[in-house]
Amino acid sequence: MLAAAALGRDPGPAPRSPEEEAPYDVVDGEVIDVSPHLIIVEAGDGRQRRLVIAPWATAWRGGAVAPADVPIGSRVVIRALRSGTVAERVWADVTRITGVIRDVRGTRDLTVDLDCGPHRRERSIVVPYRSSGRIRVRHPKLEPGYLFDAIGLLDQGTPLAHLPATSQPPYHASASPPAPPAYGGVQASVAGTAVWADLPEDGAAYPMLESGDTGCDDAGVSCAGLPYLALGSLLRVRNVCDGRADTLPIVACGCLAGRFCDRCLECGTSPRGRIVELSASSYVALGGDLTKGCFNARVGLG
Repeated sequence: MLAAAALGRDPGPAPRSPEEEAPYDVVDGEVIDVSPHLIIVEAGDGRQRRLVIAPWATAWRGGAVAPADVPIGSRVVIRALRSGTVAERVWADVTRITGVIRDVRGTRDLTVDLDCGPHRRERSIVVPYRSSGRIRVRHPKLEPGYLFDAIGLLDQGTPLAHLPATSQPPYHASASPPAPPAYGGVQASVAGTAVWADLPEDGAAYPMLESGDTGCDDAGVSCAGLPYLALGSLLRVRNVCDGRADTLPIVACGCLAGRFCDRCLECGTSPRGRIVELSASSYVALGGDLTKGCFNARVGLG
């Protein structure tokens, strides 16, 4: 609100333009009952949500499964239709593992220790032998100091990496490409890659934040031409692939996202650089598939 007042802008979210689509309804929580035709989820606020399972619905839990086979007790993110009453796509116990490799141990099943930034701390993950070939093809340097990004399954609290979320950058994490020239403030929005992360609350993580405001010494690194913003700022995020857009609060520092100077290849090739990390629910609401890991996006002030 202070920024809006200083810039002479409306502090409320921008209205949706005619070419933009409304976000999907998303239900997340713990499965308390499931059958071939119905899934009941206890949301974070304690309410129970009953969703009819669409005949064409699919589910993922370390691989493709029938929605009725999702175990009771699983944490799910559900893309829903008809005002959140029909389940179309279910992701169960899914997690994303992004960080800087600190240590690698093992010969068949690999244990990888990662520094996931000051807000996600350190994580130890397991790369099962059956997934190691897939992971190594796109992450050839499983060595300390290099970046790692995979999508996996939380199995009794242990993150298991199943799918590479991107090709590993060839550079050391401390040698990320230099920042572009300062943001000129002329363009209304910036194009790049949107990804998702295990954020503690719905919203977005953004790379270009002041380190003093976030408690993150690695803030302010990006190979995309992004303006500096503050925690709590409203960010307009649009999925270029299907036109869905929403205004989301910045809830965390995307310090790791700024170190990835990659591209997204969904519906064309995005400009280089990760411009925003979304919570899983926000990402699905904008049409993203959690197992694909990115979509082409444009972001601007909300």
